Parts: sequence; C-alpha cells; structure tokens
Amino acid sequence: MASAGGKMLSAEERRRQKELEEARKAGLAAPEVDEEGNAINPHIPQFMASAPWYLNNDRPSLKHQKNWKEGVTDTKVWYDRGAKVFQATKYRKGACENCGSMAHKTKDCLERPRTKGARWTGKSIAADEKVQDIQLAGFDAKRDRWNGYSNDEWVKEAERFEKVAELRAEIRRKELIDQTDGDEELAVDADLEEEEDKVDETDNAGFAKVEKAVRTVGGGSTGTVRNLRIREDTAKYLLNLDLDSAYYDPKSRSMRQDPNPDKDPSQKTFAGDNFVRQSGAVAGFSSLNAFSVTAYERGQDVHLQATPSQAEAAFQQFRTRKEALGQSSKADMLAKYGNAAAPLTEDVAALRGSEAYVEYDASGRLLRGHEVVALSKYEEDIHPGNHTSVWGSYWKDGQWGYACCHQFVKNSYCTGKVGETAAMEAAEQLHRNMQNKVQELEAREPTSRPEGTQPNQMALWGTETEEGVQLDDAKLKAAIQKQERLEREALEQDGRKRGYNSLSAGGLEVTAEDMEAYRLKRARDDDPLAAITKAKAGPAADGYDLV
Repeated sequence: MASAGGKMLSAEERRRQKELEEARKAGLAAPEVDEEGNAINPHIPQFMASAPWYLNNDRPSLKHQKNWKEGVTDTKVWYDRGAKVFQATKYRKGACENCGSMAHKTKDCLERPRTKGARWTGKSIAADEKVQDIQLAGFDAKRDRWNGYSNDEWVKEAERFEKVAELRAEIRRKELIDQTDGDEELAVDADLEEEEDKVDETDNAGFAKVEKAVRTVGGGSTGTVRNLRIREDTAKYLLNLDLDSAYYDPKSRSMRQDPNPDKDPSQKTFAGDNFVRQSGAVAGFSSLNAFSVTAYERGQDVHLQATPSQAEAAFQQFRTRKEALGQSSKADMLAKYGNAAAPLTEDVAALRGSEAYVEYDASGRLLRGHEVVALSKYEEDIHPGNHTSVWGSYWKDGQWGYACCHQFVKNSYCTGKVGETAAMEAAEQLHRNMQNKVQELEAREPTSRPEGTQPNQMALWGTETEEGVQLDDAKLKAAIQKQERLEREALEQDGRKRGYNSLSAGGLEVTAEDMEAYRLKRARDDDPLAAITKAKAGPAADGYDLV
C-alpha cells in the first residue's frame, strides 16, 4: 500500500496507520492538521483529503477542494439620498419643464406643479439630483431588504418619539390643572390615578387573548400561540350548498362548472375552473384553427396538425393583409368624405372669434371672465382597449365602469353596443330567473282543497286527520252517538243483512266530524291498553284495577 506521497508502506506501518485513523475517529487521538493549521475531520475519506499527485503535496489538505476563483464581493457603497451635484442658473434643453432639473422628466417631477414652469420663466431652477447606479452581484445582497439601512435613522425616530411624548405629557398636565381650578397637586394625583388605571387595563388585556395549543407530531404540546388571522374568504365548495349544483372534486380541488350560474356576473368571485380554459392564448389558437379549416376547404394546402409552422405563417400573412386592407379602406373613406372629428387647423381656428370677456387688475389677478385652469401633469383622455369613454364614466350598483360598453373591468376590451346589450340581457335574465324562483316557491305552498275534490289518501282511509280542518264540538258529539248506535245495530243484526258502506248511499256525505268519530270509536288491536280496558269492562272483572 502506498502513502499519500507515493511511498510504499510495510505491513507494520499500515497497521499503525490504520490504528491511528481508528483512534482519531473515536476521539482518542488528536485530529490531523493541514498546512494552514486547520484540523481535518477524521471522517473525511482519504481520496478527498489527499491532494492529487501533480500538486506535489505530501500532507493531507482540503485546500485543493476549495474554489480557486475569486468570490463575488458586493460593494459597501449605497445611494447618497438627497445629494445634489449641480445647481444650474438657466434652463437647459432636455430638463424638466416644471422645475428645470436634468435628473428626471416632466411627468416624473415630484415638485408642486407651477403656473409657469422653469422652461418659460427661467427662475428657481432646481438642482440636479445625484443619480447612482449600484450593481449588486451577490445573491444575498439582492434579496436583503435591510440593505443600505443605517441605525442612525432609528435614533432620530426615537428622539422624535420622545419629544412627542413630552409634549403630550405637558399638554395633559395643563388640561388637568385647568380642570382642578389651578391646583397642581390635585392634577398630579389625578394623572397618577389615570396611569394606574391604564396599567390595570393593560394587565387584564392579556386574559382576553385568544390562544390555541400547538401539538407536535409525538403528541406533546409546544405551548400556546396567538391566532394569526381570521379568514374571511369562502371556499369554492361553499359558494352553493345545493347537491345538484356544480361538482367539486376533492382530490384535485377543482370545480369545473359555475356554482352560481344564475348570479349576476359582476357580483361573482368564482365562475368555475373552466373559465380559465377560455383565457390566455386560447382565443388566438381558436382563430388559427378556424383559419386553417376555412383555407383547406377553399383549396389551399394548409393543415394545422401536419404543418403547424406553415399554417401559422399563412395566418400571420392573412392578418397582415387584412389589417392593411382595412387601413387603406379607412384612408379612402376619410379622403373622400373627410373627418368631422379631426381637430381644426390653425388657419380655421384663427378665423373663429370668441365672445368671452376677460379682465385683470394691475397685479394680474382675474376680475372678470373664466379663470384658466392649470393643466394636470397626468395623461388625460386616454382610451385603452378601443374604448370611446374614460374609466369612471359609468356608475351602477356601486361599481365604476365604461359608458361606451357598460363594462366594470378596467383592463377589458371594448365591446360597444353589443356588450351593453349583452349586459342588459344578462340583468333581465337574472331578474326573470328570480321571478320564476319566487313563483315556484309560491306554487309549493299548501293550498285549500277545491270544492268537489276528494281529500288526501290518509284522510280518506281515516288513519290521520287532514290538516287545517276545524271540527264543531256539537257535530262531533252527534257523530259519536251515531257511530255507537250503528255499532249496536250491527251487533244485533245478522252479518249477512248488513249493507255495505258507500259515500253516496242514501245521499249521505261523510263529514270531517264523522271521520273523527270513526277514528275515536274504531277498534285498535295493536293497542296494549285495549285488552286491559276490555277486561275491566267485561263480566270477569272483580272490581280491582289492573296494574
């Protein structure tokens, strides 16, 4: 066996070297030290601790395992906030038109909008800010949210808090002196009592904390922690509790259908997971597919699945030609008929007179006429998404939208009168659905039975009493007596001579009192107390009550 330097070792040397390694691993011997004096972990394998032969290093070392490239070091320089580099005395080309600084543009200016900017007055030119470009190359430095923070800033904030607290205490002391008619001792006592009450409230506030115990995996408790927050959002499977509504798959946590299809779209927070299938590049792919099918039917050799690149190129060429044709048609129409919406030229505007009378005094203040409103530094009359009105020109049910298409989504594309009609139809359909639902619920309510109709099945057979029926006590008593008389006559007569019961026999009509008398007097063989009552009333009774 060869050593780290390539020298062959004898069996005795190999045995002693192995014993030394075992002792170092067990902690009985001191660990080996590299060339820099650092201890080497004895558990590191020899092929890692031994240097390659071309380094000519006989001693074990880990220096050859380190990265020889220079590490990334981030600069300690940070932005010099509020520093000025140059103070100009006159306006320079390309500077901010409002303040005259070269460090920013006009729309990014943070100063107060002037009536006349520095471009026209040449006065009060703001100094140029110091613009620094600091590049952070390190991974941690880019993500350090406290990078560039100085502790001296917090010292200033603490001093300001102390001054504010002293001013509040002084104001409070003066108020207490005024309340106690100038007696400073009573004011101090009242202030101490109020502070003690605040301390008691602070101590008692800890008992009102909502806390919960946190359990570990083994079942032990790690103490109590405060509840972080109360969740106010509603899960998608709780939006509609009807079992016949949209199906929720708990495994994939997906609900493809809309749980509330009858709800106003503007009031929905979730419209089903299938809504995502119509977003993104789906519309472009659908247009490409329709173009390829139409082109193939008209004789062109275009197939989306066989030659997708050719189909995409043909579709892009078709769109370019279509847009060019539309632009040329629009230009021809404008050249032939003109454009009434185009702004007036300077020659025509100069010929138009104005009857507005404006009068100023010697100091330049407005005496008569309309005051000139200062223009806003923000962009105005911008209509994104092909809209013809600005955002906020339409208001309905607590929502802002566009007046041109009645849409409530700010980044939406204008749909014109078609979108307005669709929104109105959706609202009307929702109103009709609500009316139909109300009518359906009203139809389910129990109503009185029309005259000449038969009662329900349970009331017809005499097993239960029909709901909502008022019984007359006198008629009920007469019906019971009649029922008893019929039973006595039936016992006296022969069974073969008894007539059958009929609802129309003899022009008689069975009333609710007759049915109640029948239910009260009929025999109940399944009643356990019926046998006791019959035994007490029979000839075998001896006068004793059965228990």
